Amino acid sequence: MRSISCLLVFVVACSSTESATGSGGTGGAGGTAGAPECDDGVGGSGGPPKNPFLADSIYAIPHGDSAQQDSTSLAGPAGPTKTLADEERNYQQIGPGHFGIYISSPYPDCSRVIWSNGADRIAKLDHDTFEVLAELPLDPDDFPAATDTEIDAALDELDRLTCDAGIDSQDCIALQAHALDLAIKYLTGIDGVYGMLDKDNTLYVGGSQQVVAYGDAEPGNPASGIEVKRTWDIPDDGSVPGNLVGFNMTFDGWIIMVTDLGALVAMSRDFQEIRTVMLSFSDEAPVHNAWVDTLGLRGQYWVRNPMAIDEDGGIFVASANHLHRVMWMAGDESFSRREEDGAWTVEYSNIRDEDAGKGGLGTGATPSLVGFGADEDEFVVITDGDPLMNMTYFWRKEIPASWEQLPGTLSRRVAGKLPANFGNDELQFVQSEQSVVVSGYGAVVVNNEPRNVPDSAPAQAIRLYASFLGNDPLFQPYGMQKFEWDPDAQELKEAWASPDLSSPNSVPYISRGSNMVYTVGAREGLWTLEGVDFTTGASSFYYVVGGARHNSLFSGVHLDQEGRIIYGNPFGKLRLDVN
Repeated sequence: MRSISCLLVFVVACSSTESATGSGGTGGAGGTAGAPECDDGVGGSGGPPKNPFLADSIYAIPHGDSAQQDSTSLAGPAGPTKTLADEERNYQQIGPGHFGIYISSPYPDCSRVIWSNGADRIAKLDHDTFEVLAELPLDPDDFPAATDTEIDAALDELDRLTCDAGIDSQDCIALQAHALDLAIKYLTGIDGVYGMLDKDNTLYVGGSQQVVAYGDAEPGNPASGIEVKRTWDIPDDGSVPGNLVGFNMTFDGWIIMVTDLGALVAMSRDFQEIRTVMLSFSDEAPVHNAWVDTLGLRGQYWVRNPMAIDEDGGIFVASANHLHRVMWMAGDESFSRREEDGAWTVEYSNIRDEDAGKGGLGTGATPSLVGFGADEDEFVVITDGDPLMNMTYFWRKEIPASWEQLPGTLSRRVAGKLPANFGNDELQFVQSEQSVVVSGYGAVVVNNEPRNVPDSAPAQAIRLYASFLGNDPLFQPYGMQKFEWDPDAQELKEAWASPDLSSPNSVPYISRGSNMVYTVGAREGLWTLEGVDFTTGASSFYYVVGGARHNSLFSGVHLDQEGRIIYGNPFGKLRLDVN
């Protein structure tokens, strides 16, 4: 089990349509049985349809919902700008690698818990108090537990060292070496970054070769211990080639997984039934990534990210050069790649491994779905991974009969394609390792390219300068941009671009209730929570959060059920308790 999140691989490579059980199998914990009506705090949606087999909460999978939108109708904080006091930073130090959160359905008493999977443990936190309720240590032979003393010393050293005197200064060289040491010690070999929480409070965590289902040792008791419910190993007969990348759930309750070599897997929630299919062009996977093999960029193979799923059974997966819609046929409980069933595959990039030094690793984004309902245009959205990446909208289902192929595109299915240059027309190269975050017809992307990188830095370590070092002004990336589909003009347009906004490594999050984009930024060497007006791109407010302990380290910003900000840190979780 030696895979790692696609968001971190650059850093470390150098070293109710059915019943409660449904056709997708049994669930596990059964935490919602007999529960009273509980206020979810969310109110009207305005977003994608709700998947009845995911946790009944604002956040059940890494990008929130099956559509992978990273947005909600819930309102979040609105400022004003200030430096947060100690009592406003509710921090829990629970070890390395806790990147995402999964909020449970209500328990019988309407309480909720927050599940978190990390490198050395699985943890549950109380949704109201944010206190740790239970922890399950993982195999210490795979990843020894980090002690608080070790963690505190590592973070103190990151805060002490700076590059104020220049990139070749003694302090700056020591800072880079320390950051690399941390990446190797605490992140190399992390397995099981992606997870998913179902409606019965079962947490599925996928490693490179295994899926583990965790649940409450006492079903219905939020404070109970954590236990392993069941496991599934990738068969060793070659029928499922590659390492697992990520999860999603069909609307009839089947777990969907994809491997980096293009094997798509459907598994019942009781782990008893398996369906598989290979993505089109997956036979090209070893050929088109020779550059990846040479550099040893684990996780940067043919498929790099999880998939989006729509209510019709469409499964959207991006490989190195193609975007795929594979259909899940609920009645037959099988996959289909047939066009007559609604499936399609289109080429979105023609850069191959011989040009990989100029890009060529494919999109760094999980596909996101835009537009829902009979009256809306419907798209799937990615950044394309070209040297200067493009925001690209694809017609999700049928292409309008009158639609003419756009100049410079590889397929008639492309509805819009614009360069993500963050307002700098002279920019020649830029990439993002974050999912595109969407709401309505709008999509926001951020820049993760460090401003400066030493000439001696290996290509595998470039993301180090946006992760542990992303708050240092010498390296800090800048740039955020919004694109929006104009349904009247039938055209993708730039809504705004801000070269001065910074989101070094965080996945942003959109609150429709506050009309705000939230992300973790940095100012004057300190990590911040940034609130950006979704309509205009103007900075609305920011909270100065603090030093290295509060780095987002490629985690997403989330809202909980009460509209409080939560995000992962290098060694724990942080909730902002701001009035």
